[in-house]
Amino acid sequence: MLSAFVNAFRTPDLRRKLLFVLAIVALFRLGSAIPAPGVDYVKVQDSIDAVGNQGIYGLINLFSGGALLQLSVFALGIMPYITASIILQLLTVVIPRLETLKKEGQAGTAKITQYTRYLTLGLAILQSTGLVAMARTGQILNRSGPDASLLVDDKVSTMVVMVITMTAGTALIMWLGELITERGVGNGMSILIFTSILATFPTALWNIKIQHGWDVFAIVTMLGLAIMAAVIFIEQAQRRIPVQYARRMVGRKMFGGTSTYIPLKVNQAGVIPVIFASSLLYLPALLSQFNPEAGWSGWVNRYFVRGDHPLYMASYFLLVVFFTYFYVAITFNPTEVADNMKKYGGFVPGIRAGRPTEEYLGYVLSRITFPGAMYLGILSLIPLIALVVVNANQNFPFGGTSLLIMVGVGLDTVKQIESQLQQRHYEGFLR
Repeated sequence: MLSAFVNAFRTPDLRRKLLFVLAIVALFRLGSAIPAPGVDYVKVQDSIDAVGNQGIYGLINLFSGGALLQLSVFALGIMPYITASIILQLLTVVIPRLETLKKEGQAGTAKITQYTRYLTLGLAILQSTGLVAMARTGQILNRSGPDASLLVDDKVSTMVVMVITMTAGTALIMWLGELITERGVGNGMSILIFTSILATFPTALWNIKIQHGWDVFAIVTMLGLAIMAAVIFIEQAQRRIPVQYARRMVGRKMFGGTSTYIPLKVNQAGVIPVIFASSLLYLPALLSQFNPEAGWSGWVNRYFVRGDHPLYMASYFLLVVFFTYFYVAITFNPTEVADNMKKYGGFVPGIRAGRPTEEYLGYVLSRITFPGAMYLGILSLIPLIALVVVNANQNFPFGGTSLLIMVGVGLDTVKQIESQLQQRHYEGFLR
């Protein structure tokens, strides 16, 4: 593996791409550390030291690499783009116009990407406005009293400048991600998310060492590595459904007769169900902050804020399982796959083409989705269990969303580098 890494940097074209990616990542991390104009940096740092990285903003703060709670230029991170992409993907199933664009190939995909950009900017304006409003009242870091504001002043012009700056920061992140995709290696947005999550690892591990000592630190590290190995194994697991294409004569030439397979991954839904479930469970806690005197707000704060209550864990697990089945159902259509196979003369050995193939694919998909849903549900509970055991909810790095994204992006990027090395007659990383 080390020799493959050296060969990657010996190849001029590949070295240029890797250095370009590293430069973009460095710029991204720099923007995550620069405070937005109008922010009282001293108050922000004092409040972060007091409350840590826990609370209802933990997921967004994770995706921004800790920039959200610091109210930096890149405070929103890549979250508006992720939300916009998920919304457009769901609307593609509902709106016929978007479904038609998706089937038009590269031109339709470019149009959907443009819609995603516009929606990202709209969401960034909404989220930055809400973030600035909460920073003004101190709710973002649980401050109270007459000196609760995290801004240097309460002028409207200051808040408008902050909203514009954070929205522009989101647009810049989106552009940087597209630059990595075009000129670098791997998917740009995924690499920026990977960078944001990886940036929180040293602090999270060191906090566990400070709070619980070297013994717990060593146990958590070894347990984390074991979980990571298990996640890699399951993420690579798939059920391959064999497909045979019949031979057909076109003119004087014979076509077809090839064998292939349909890969159905155990985790067909990826990290999307965890994000959906987390976002949905954040809504009650977020709404309770706007009306803290109501009776239901006390109930929500007692059961749905910290995440260490069994009711919260059970709700989280069931939501992850539900969204896994829901997302797989809208992204993999057995009817469409069976029709395409029948159109091109393909069939599953032992299964008749058409409706029997559709029923068979649906049967296999439902059976393989169950262990995938259980896997995602259990993995998502790891940080919540860590909250009870070592008191490290959002500071616990090995679990849930962070581990899934890191493993997925890492494997995809390594495979892309490996394919480019093999094109140049080198052995890849995974040899």
